[in-house]
Amino acid sequence: MFITSVSDFRKDIKSYLDRVSKNFETLIINRGKDSGIVVMSLEEYNSLMATNYELSSRKNEMRLDAAIEKLKIGKSYSKELIEE
Repeated sequence: MFITSVSDFRKDIKSYLDRVSKNFETLIINRGKDSGIVVMSLEEYNSLMATNYELSSRKNEMRLDAAIEKLKIGKSYSKELIEE
């Protein structure tokens, strides 16, 4: 995450957007006291929305927590995928 002002962003929009896109960084454009804009890549945004959806219900959250716990204690398995 990095921060810039509106005037600095305006001066070099392309390099700021390239940095956000290529490095998956989040840019905050400071617009004064308690005000700002967040710029992120579409891929990062989609990932954030998918995570938000997966954690939107308690049932999904518990299922994910159980899967993470199984991975931590080694109770997981791998399986070959069939390519068609």
